[in-house]
Amino acid sequence: MRLEPKPAPTLIETIAYPLGAVAVTFILASLLVLAAGASPFSVFALVVKGAAGSRFAIMETLTRATPLIFTGLAVAVAFRAKLWNIGAEAQLYAGALITVVLATGALPLPAPILIPILMIAAMLAGGLLLLGPAVLKTRLGVDEVVTTLLINFIMLLFVSMLLEGVLKDPMGMGWPRSPKIIADAQLPKLIARTRLHLGFLIAIVAAFIVWIIIKKTTLGYEMRAVGHNPEAARFAGIPVNRVLMKTALLSGGLAALGGFSEVAGLKNNLTLDLSPGFGYTGIVVAMLAMLNPLGVVLAAVFVAGIFVGADAMSRTAGVPSYIADVMVATALLTMVVAIMMTRFRVRWR
Repeated sequence: MRLEPKPAPTLIETIAYPLGAVAVTFILASLLVLAAGASPFSVFALVVKGAAGSRFAIMETLTRATPLIFTGLAVAVAFRAKLWNIGAEAQLYAGALITVVLATGALPLPAPILIPILMIAAMLAGGLLLLGPAVLKTRLGVDEVVTTLLINFIMLLFVSMLLEGVLKDPMGMGWPRSPKIIADAQLPKLIARTRLHLGFLIAIVAAFIVWIIIKKTTLGYEMRAVGHNPEAARFAGIPVNRVLMKTALLSGGLAALGGFSEVAGLKNNLTLDLSPGFGYTGIVVAMLAMLNPLGVVLAAVFVAGIFVGADAMSRTAGVPSYIADVMVATALLTMVVAIMMTRFRVRWR
């Protein structure tokens, strides 16, 4: 058996392979549900009901999807240029950290001025955090998968140190958390008596902006060219290293906006458990969307629905909610195979 490159996939293949990957994911998850002694149909019905069966459920799913849109966009942008950013988790915490530092009274400004400043500061923090691995890759040939992955642990330990030290809330009864941000730094709620906040709309706008950058601008063309073949791009006169630097700044900034939105829109302070793995899940979201920025929005809502629905299902059916983690991980593996099948054909000999 060997793999042979094939021409650009047809529209049917582009749609069929990802749908097939999702179908395989549900089949494998059904086997695990059967092993747990429950009916797959009833369990999946409970997951759907928990994710979209009521107004509250829909709002919770969209709230959970907000940081996943940002981290999914970050990964999609980086992977387009073959900059393997595995550090979206660290960049998310960098955005959250700078938001807390500036929004707890350091900048006493009205909300229309303060919130954009916080967004820009968060994006700079996340972008600069990824710029280091990008420089190591372009100058010294250091594998960015290793450096970005390790930065996740370094950033978490750094945040933990700050929360036990200078950022610790003196009114927090000993808990390692930062003080609450001021009211003018908080994002307003989109719908009363729900947790859905303005960060969701910011994420949608960000997805459209990223789509325009990738599809309609010179930078997007250069990113795609570098991702397809960096040597050919360099031969054509494209400054490959400069493109990777710009990609790193954009990717890290998008992931950091996820941290900003969680602090300013939802939690209002910084804790070590701010993210239950949004940065890593962003990789799954980007792959499910096949690196399409607009598809990232749908993929993020889908993945968020699985997690929210699984939590509700677990309380009713008695099946562990970890089935959601298995489904997301399986979806990543099957989607990788689906992407491979769109680009290669299998030849038997």
